[in-house]
Amino acid sequence: MRALKRVLAVGALTVPLVIGCAGLASATEGLDASFGQGFFVANQNGAGAAAVESSVSPEGVSHADFFVWSDDTGVTGGFTGSGATWNNG
Repeated sequence: MRALKRVLAVGALTVPLVIGCAGLASATEGLDASFGQGFFVANQNGAGAAAVESSVSPEGVSHADFFVWSDDTGVTGGFTGSGATWNNG
C-alpha cells in the first residue's frame, strides 16, 4: 500500500511538469499552454481541498500546488510555487 501511495504521489507531481514542458516546446508568439485541476471533499472524516496549476507562455513558465486538510486533530496544509520569466526582446 505504501508503494502504491508513492507511485500516485510521484504521478501527481510529474503530470504537470510533463504538460508544462510540452507546452514550452510548442509555445509560439501569442500562444500559451496551461493546466489546472482542483479537488475538494467534506465528509464525516474531515474536509480538505487541493489544486495544481501549470502554465507556459512566451513570457515564462509557472507552477503552483497546494492542499489543506482539517479534521478532529487540527488543520494542516502546504503550498509550492515556482516560475521563471524571460525577455524575448
